[in-house]
Amino acid sequence: MVCSSCQSDKPVRPDPRWRRALWIALAVNAAMFAAEMVAGFAAGSQSLQADALDFLGDAANYAISLGVAGLSIAWRSRAALVKGITILAFGVWVLGSTLWAIRAGGVPHAEAMGAVGVVALVANAGVAAMLYRYRSGDANMRSVWICSRNDAIGNVAVVLAAVGVFGTGTAWPDLLVAGIMAGLALSGGAQIVSQAWRELAGERQPALAAAE
Repeated sequence: MVCSSCQSDKPVRPDPRWRRALWIALAVNAAMFAAEMVAGFAAGSQSLQADALDFLGDAANYAISLGVAGLSIAWRSRAALVKGITILAFGVWVLGSTLWAIRAGGVPHAEAMGAVGVVALVANAGVAAMLYRYRSGDANMRSVWICSRNDAIGNVAVVLAAVGVFGTGTAWPDLLVAGIMAGLALSGGAQIVSQAWRELAGERQPALAAAE
């Protein structure tokens, strides 16, 4: 699930241990994106594909956090704007693919969904536990931990969707979870873009006043 509070109000000097934790989280999320996307297509599961793209979004989130840590608010706002637009694109893609799957029909493989969902849950729970010590840090640190925690909750939803598919013999539990994840992506992306625009506008106003 996406996180909408990914900006801090002033430059910070990040803890080297936090940067190391982010590098590990980045590697884990990139690997899980590749594995879960392949498994999602193989199992015919929209929720797995949505969760895979969420892993990709998180990897980008960690990379951006590493890249802009310690920079000015203007640079962090620009990075957040790119992140928000990317998240919106992810939400549109997931929503579109879910609607297409409703028309196409077919039932995903519940066993594969459940197995991959459990692996993804372990991965996200491990990342959240690693970042737990930074939950009370600055806004950037705290938002990264919140994103990881929320993703673990999303993985629980995928596992429950697998149970629902297995129990009902239909694709609706899978499609419902995918639709919810798409809605969260669209909502979170819109909030990030809105906040980034406000911060960039606030940075431009003093510069324009000085020029006049």
